[in-house]
Formats: sequence, structure tokens, C-alpha cells
Amino acid sequence: MFPSSLKEYEKDLARRRATERAIQLLIEECMDISNTLLKELKLGLPEEEENIFRKLAEKGVISEEMAEKLKRMRKFRNVLIHKYAKVDDRLAYENIFDNHHDFEEFKKEVLSFLREQRKKKK
Repeated sequence: MFPSSLKEYEKDLARRRATERAIQLLIEECMDISNTLLKELKLGLPEEEENIFRKLAEKGVISEEMAEKLKRMRKFRNVLIHKYAKVDDRLAYENIFDNHHDFEEFKKEVLSFLREQRKKKK
């Protein structure tokens, strides 16, 4: 799915936009999962949306490092949505290429937390 080089990314507008849309949706899924966890764990409402990740890190659901990554992802999502026509292809490619593994890491951290919670209930 991800282009193997910046040149490949830049040459195909349809693929570039599809990649950006896929990343946008993945980020939104992380945000939705985070909101659901916040609600189910009764961690209270955050003052600002990005504080959701801080609250999850404080509870031990995700690491502090992941909370920071999610904050950056959220900002990148906003760039994709609100400045779509002005997205710098080089920065977008670097952001996507350098960070696409973070989604798998987020999944691992959340699942690890949920497994630990299940063990505690037994």
C-alpha cells in the first residue's frame, strides 16, 4: 500500500491521495478507539481533544511515547483534512513512511492493557 519512494509517491496523484485518505482513516480509528477507552474506563472528559491520549497514558493504557505519537498523528490528520490542496508531498510522504508502523504499536499497547485488565478480573 505505501509507496516505496518519494518519487513513486509524487508520480501517481490517485495513489498519493488514496494513501493520504487511508492514513487519515487509520488516525481517526485510533482517535475513536481512544475515545471509547476513555469513556469505558471512566477517565473523565478531557479539556481538549489531544488530552485524551495523555489521560490514557496516565492510566497505563498506552505509553507516554505513544501518547505523543498520537498527538502528532492527530495534527497530521488535521493538515490532511483542512489543508488538503496545500499538503507538502515531501512532508506527507515522510510523515506517512516514517510513522505508519505506529498504528500496529498502538494496537499492541491497547490489547496488552486489555489483556491485563481481563487477568485482574479473574
